[in-house]
Amino acid sequence: MPTDVDAGATAPKRGPIRGPQNVVSGVALIALSVFAVYLVSDLPQGTLRAMGPAMLPRWLAIGVGFCGAFLLVIGLVRDGDGLEKWTFRGPVFVALGIIAFGLTIRQFGLVIAGPLALVIGGFASDETRPRELVIFAIVVTAFCIGLFRYALNQPMPILIVPGTSIHI
Repeated sequence: MPTDVDAGATAPKRGPIRGPQNVVSGVALIALSVFAVYLVSDLPQGTLRAMGPAMLPRWLAIGVGFCGAFLLVIGLVRDGDGLEKWTFRGPVFVALGIIAFGLTIRQFGLVIAGPLALVIGGFASDETRPRELVIFAIVVTAFCIGLFRYALNQPMPILIVPGTSIHI
């Protein structure tokens, strides 16, 4: 038997957007996808027998676009989470980490650029613990050196000491 509280309760009126977080995420992924497809539009795709430089990025971007469209539809047909409050701290520190890596990789090598980028990017979260972040940066950099330089044999500078002939 319904109580007086139940009788007066009605579901909150929602517009066509039932899951705002999914809708915004979907739109962002679709925009990223369209931008990526535009960026590779001048490159030849090639065929499956002779893949061109645009094949992987183009089809990866198309896949991301489909995932975005799926999220968008889910946000319109299912109830979901609302938008949460966010700050610019995360994007700023991640962007600074990427910029720091780009500016230091050719001058100092991966031994310096890797941990520097990871430590700067790690401060995107206010829950960062500096000691754990430094340990994580060293371990990930060592893994990247082993993977890219030795396992995949990529010509990546490991250590460059400016003003000397040391270039590993």
